[in-house]
Amino acid sequence: MPSSLFSALSGLQAHENWISVIGNNLANSNTPGYKSARAVFSDQFSQTLRFASLPSGSLGGRNPMQLGLGVQLADIGRNFDQGALTNTGRTFDLALNGRGHFMVTDGTNTLYTRVGTFGLDATSRLVDQRTGFRVLGLNGQPIDLDTTSLFPPSETSQISFAGNLPATITGPLAQVLTSSAAFKEGTSASLTGSDNSDSFSVPVGETWTMEIVVDTGAPQIVSLTGQATPYTAQDVANAINAQVNGVTATDNGGAVQITTDRTGAARSIKIVAGSTSQDVAGLLGLSLNQVSGTESTAATTTELNDLPTNLVDYVDGDVIEIAGLDTDGTSVLASFVYGAGNDGTTVGDLLTFIDNAFPEATPSFDPLTGQVTLNADTTGTTSLSMTLTDQSGVGSTDWPQHAFITTTLGTGPDTTTTSIEVFDSAGTSHTVTLSFERQDDASWNIIPNSSDGSVSGLVSGLRFNSNGSIAALPASSSFQIQFPGQSSQTISVDFGTPGLFDGVTQFGQGASVFADFQDGYGVGELSNISVNSDGDIQGFYTNGQIRVLGELGIATFVNDNGLRETGDNLWTETPNSGVRTVSKGAQGKAGQVTGGALEGSNVSVAEEFVRLIEAQRGFQANARVITTTDEVLAELVNLL
Repeated sequence: MPSSLFSALSGLQAHENWISVIGNNLANSNTPGYKSARAVFSDQFSQTLRFASLPSGSLGGRNPMQLGLGVQLADIGRNFDQGALTNTGRTFDLALNGRGHFMVTDGTNTLYTRVGTFGLDATSRLVDQRTGFRVLGLNGQPIDLDTTSLFPPSETSQISFAGNLPATITGPLAQVLTSSAAFKEGTSASLTGSDNSDSFSVPVGETWTMEIVVDTGAPQIVSLTGQATPYTAQDVANAINAQVNGVTATDNGGAVQITTDRTGAARSIKIVAGSTSQDVAGLLGLSLNQVSGTESTAATTTELNDLPTNLVDYVDGDVIEIAGLDTDGTSVLASFVYGAGNDGTTVGDLLTFIDNAFPEATPSFDPLTGQVTLNADTTGTTSLSMTLTDQSGVGSTDWPQHAFITTTLGTGPDTTTTSIEVFDSAGTSHTVTLSFERQDDASWNIIPNSSDGSVSGLVSGLRFNSNGSIAALPASSSFQIQFPGQSSQTISVDFGTPGLFDGVTQFGQGASVFADFQDGYGVGELSNISVNSDGDIQGFYTNGQIRVLGELGIATFVNDNGLRETGDNLWTETPNSGVRTVSKGAQGKAGQVTGGALEGSNVSVAEEFVRLIEAQRGFQANARVITTTDEVLAELVNLL
């Protein structure tokens, strides 16, 4: 009977401890970094009423018979599961998302905590604001933050570029003169009689006629007066030449041949017969069908006299005058003397003469179009001009039809400019302007300039592929600049990777190139502090630079449950916590550090209330055992 009282008593004591554990959990449900505890019971017995026995003979084996003597609190374990993170906005409110503990020291002992309620004291030391304990860094030493020193300046040594340079070339361009009409090679319209007897009779007392229409003009009458002796082919030719303009008649083996004086598709001959019995056309056997000349694109071997624009054939000694201005403004006045023994007779001969007359320009002939051009040898604005005129002699050409007009204006190079702030070694800022200038070979030169510095060095030869990527970088991608009172500094320029599109490109759109980065900076003051996920305490300075002011050490253990709680959310090592490892945040087993946040308690209030009900009912049940045992003992006493 007494054993039931002691068993119930142990139950009361165990459930009382359980309620204490639950109460502590609920009390710390809003404590940052608190890890909930759980109570674990185990039974206890110390009396064996019968031991187990083996089967023997006709008797079977028997199980042991034991009398339990109650329950005991076997363990109070910690749940180190992650708590929810709550943003606070404070720089040095830190939380760990994952395993590990921050390290602090009271000057003698190292303690560990999940609650990073840290801050700076009057001497810029990082301390735990709850206890005043100093926070330890990755090296195991207290963290002192330098919040007063300036960040020293650094001179610019590199500039990088991005954006686009235009693929469409508008400069540099050389001035081009082009003949307003193409040069053609023409043939005359020609008509030959079918009668080649060299004897053409016209009766005495009669006048025979015919009309010749030349180049669709007004009819011109040819008349032959009768004579005793027949006309020869030459006699008829002479008569035609005397009476008709624009054609030339000749004796062609006893037949009369009529040929237009000019060449080309616009030349034609149309014979209109006279009266039926007195028709010169019939006498000569001339066709009444219109015949025309032809023309095609000229070649350099084309004779000047075969040009459809030739009005009168040139003869040896005729002079064609070439006048104008060379690209540098020098006057040009030269005389082309026609003739095989002189300057020539063909289009090619004339071009060779022009080439010699203009030292700074080059003529060319397009065999597909028949266009003649005069190209300036240098790009940029020039005074190039040229005219052709017949100066002396019998021959002439309608040169105004071949007037040379400017078809391409000479222009300077395409340019685009960008500027960027750079720094000297003292941290003084300066503005450097960089001009991109397209060259005659379509490459780009980069010309640096500064209003308050002396610049030397030319970055030249930036070339692009047809797809807009860089084909070749400049052979020398740097320039030197010296500011007043400073030593010369070398600045390299970066345009991107050849074959890729990670820097400057050359597409069909407009210019948008710009300097997007330079590595220099002036002196800086500390403006802000933050902590990254590695536990680095970073200082942000007014010059845009970042410096690591300190490194938090994160301690992890083989057995977190082996740590001993010392209060104030602090833990200390025990022989069973295992080996301590110190690392940066987010490395190894350590979780990442989250700045501006605190880890909340991982207590589940709903679960604790359920456990509380269980503990209450267990306590009541054990209390009922005691009252029942008391009543039984009372009945026993009443038997006396």
